[in-house]
Order: sequence, then C-alpha cells, then structure tokens
Amino acid sequence: MAQEIIKHIHRVNALRDLATKLDVMHKIHELQHWQCQRLLVSHDDLAQQQRYQKAMAFFVEELYGPKDFSQRDADLVRVIPKLAKVLPDKAMNAMDDALSLNALSFDLDMAMAQYLNAHFADQPIDRHSYAEAYRHIGRRDDRQHQIEIISHLGDQLADVIKIRGIGMLISLSRRPAKLAGLLALHEFLERGFNAFKAIGDVQSFIQPVLERESALMHRLFDDTITLPDDNPLPNVL
Repeated sequence: MAQEIIKHIHRVNALRDLATKLDVMHKIHELQHWQCQRLLVSHDDLAQQQRYQKAMAFFVEELYGPKDFSQRDADLVRVIPKLAKVLPDKAMNAMDDALSLNALSFDLDMAMAQYLNAHFADQPIDRHSYAEAYRHIGRRDDRQHQIEIISHLGDQLADVIKIRGIGMLISLSRRPAKLAGLLALHEFLERGFNAFKAIGDVQSFIQPVLERESALMHRLFDDTITLPDDNPLPNVL
C-alpha cells in the first residue's frame, strides 16, 4: 500500500513537471479554481449545512483545488512506510484513494487545460468552454473511475472515523510531526479526520455528491444534448 501511495505522488510530480514544460500550469490552476466553484454551486444545499461544511471544504481545498500540495506530498514520501506500520489499514486505504484521486484529476485537468489553451486562450473559463473541453477530451472511463474512487473513499472514511482511538492518535502526533518537519502532512490528516467526524453519517454527504456528479457526467457525454444550448453545467460567478 505504501508503495502505491508513493507511485501516485510520483505520477503527479511528473505531470506537474510536464505541465510546466508545456506552459499550461496557469490554465490548470484557473481550471481547478473554476471546478471548485462549480462544485460549490452544484452542491450548495450541502455546503450550506453546518455539519457538511468542513467536509465540503476538505474536498475542495485538500483533494481537488489549485492548492500547492508539494510539501504534503514530500512529507508523505518521507514517512509513508512508517505510517503504514502505525495507521489502521482503512486509514491507509483512504489515503491511497485520496492520492489516487488527486493524480487522476490532475491528469484530466492537464488534458482539458491544453484544449482550453488551444481554443479559448484569451477567454476566462466558463460553463460553455468547460463543457466543450470536457466532451472533446472524452476519457469517459477515467471520469467514471473518478466517481468510483470518491465512492470508495467515502466508504473508507466512514469506517476510519469509527476506529477507536484514531482521533487521539492524530491529536497526540501533532507535536512530534511539527518537530519532525511534517506539519503539512499532519494538518492534512487532521483536517480530513475532523471534517468527516463532524458529519457522523458520511454516506449522507457522499451519496448526494455521487448521484449528482454521475448524472452530470452522463449528460455532458450525451450526444443528444446540444452544446451550448442545453449545457447542463450551472452558472459559476
């Protein structure tokens, strides 16, 4: 498991290096920002509920957004073999899902950013350019896999928060993590645990997200839906 997690990190690092060489990092960050805003609009009813706010912020800021994860990832590469010895398997599985999701999402984002740079270079991203790029890039199996990873991640998180003593373990490890120069990694783990612990029933948050994102994916790939007239994406300010 530890080696799989490291592979996800190396994959993202290689993609970042390639994106820099292709001069599309700025467009990727713009795309990621737009996607985060779109998620907040699509799931506004969840984002407005206090019990879900931390979980929504964690998805947007820690798994899917334009934030620089390089320090967290470097920390993980350093200590993941040791973490594998002390963290429960379900926690390691959740981390594997999170890093796998991050790697796949970046790969898809880079493909879309290249298309947007080529066809909408001087225009800010909006629902119409996004939908056109999404449909043109295709990769339906990868889009479906994204949703499957989120589903599996939700199952793992639902189990992790029930593990006796896991919260105390994370809390007590904060000072040692800081002294070891691993604060970025610790804060990622702590925010994730606290976000989903606050929900209680993780599936009550995950299932509506999965259903809506699946429906949106199918509509964007549906050839009978004409773009831009019948664009299923919401307006994002």
